[in-house]
Amino acid sequence: MAQPNNTLRFGPFEADLRELELRRRGVRQKLQDQPFQVLAILLKRAGETVTREDLRAEVWPADTFVDFDHSLNTAINKIREVLGDSASSPHYVETVPKRGYRFIALVEAVNGSNQALAPTVPAEKLDNAPDQAVTEPPPDPDINQLPSAARGILRSIFGLVQIMYLIFYIAALFKIERIHRVLEIYSAGSAQFIFVVVVLTAVLGIPTRLYLLSSVAFDYKGLGVKFARIFPAIVIADFLWALAPFLMVYTIGAGLALAAMAALLYLPFSQRTLIRMAYGNS
Repeated sequence: MAQPNNTLRFGPFEADLRELELRRRGVRQKLQDQPFQVLAILLKRAGETVTREDLRAEVWPADTFVDFDHSLNTAINKIREVLGDSASSPHYVETVPKRGYRFIALVEAVNGSNQALAPTVPAEKLDNAPDQAVTEPPPDPDINQLPSAARGILRSIFGLVQIMYLIFYIAALFKIERIHRVLEIYSAGSAQFIFVVVVLTAVLGIPTRLYLLSSVAFDYKGLGVKFARIFPAIVIADFLWALAPFLMVYTIGAGLALAAMAALLYLPFSQRTLIRMAYGNS
């Protein structure tokens, strides 16, 4: 009598559905039970869109009192983290907007001898699935794929950047008279204009940074989309504040001011990368 196929292979990974284990080239990967159950459902229906309602019915019974949206988003993020996948350029788990998720890599069932059997997705479904569903992903991420990292670390770094800018803004407003005197000394012709820019960007920057800080602190899942929308304004403001070290040039010197400016010019792009790694584009 044929033994049921309890192991599914995709790329360098194998999922043992009986033992609830995920292995990469034979090495067990850390994945909790709930995310593994979600992954198992996606693997069994590879190439199909699995709706959020389907996942809720199978993994979160009706009598389970949890925040389903948060729990599912957390499970998907943990799956992507252990697979080295990303929402913005998926190799395995693709987000289907407003519907659910789809496993887009080729999945094979293996028997006890670890020999490949027929793909788990029927041929007629593969014909209707996107090209990605029948294409074996590369064993290793391509050079354009963002690296994977613990979301807690990414969120913490992003939060620290927001706190740094808040300190900049508050300190500037606290010493605003001194800044005005420095501007009159070093840039008398445009001192008033620069002074107004400093005040406006600081006043508008404080609520913006507080919003970003609270969003990342509470792990707001829409932060990726919201940050992408305000990113052009953030770039302009951050570029202007990258010149702030020159307000202290008489104290720190031109060389250190220039080095600090170069570091600050990089920050808006590093913030965007952190958000993409933690939240993707959706």
